[in-house]
Amino acid sequence: MNRKTTGKEARQNLNHDKYDSKGMSREEFEEYQKQLVEEKIQRDKDFATKKAGRANLRVALRDKYRLPDSAQDSAMLQMAGDDVDLPEELAKMVDEDEEEEETDDSLLNKLQNMDLDTLKTKAQSTVTELRQTAEEKCILM
Repeated sequence: MNRKTTGKEARQNLNHDKYDSKGMSREEFEEYQKQLVEEKIQRDKDFATKKAGRANLRVALRDKYRLPDSAQDSAMLQMAGDDVDLPEELAKMVDEDEEEEETDDSLLNKLQNMDLDTLKTKAQSTVTELRQTAEEKCILM
């Protein structure tokens, strides 16, 4: 009597053919499948860690150069948690730049600290002096 196989039996036969054709016993095949799954999980975890590291780097550079934050990078860092650290070299660079900015007397800092009334008075007196000198030396003016 010919009996039709059910879907479950067909899958079992297919699985049996898989490990049978590879020269493995059922236990060896199951162990092999388990190992493949574990390796995939580890690869995915490593990939996520690398992505989070790159996101951390971008966040540090955005902070350093005062660029707007990225929601995507923030979400990536939240997913990774505390597993991701900034590379030491980059951390040193960012810290050094922040220290330089704090101690540096830049043009912007000087302008902010300058008294505008004094600057205006000095500029007007300089223009007046130049005009007087030009009038003395030039007949046409």
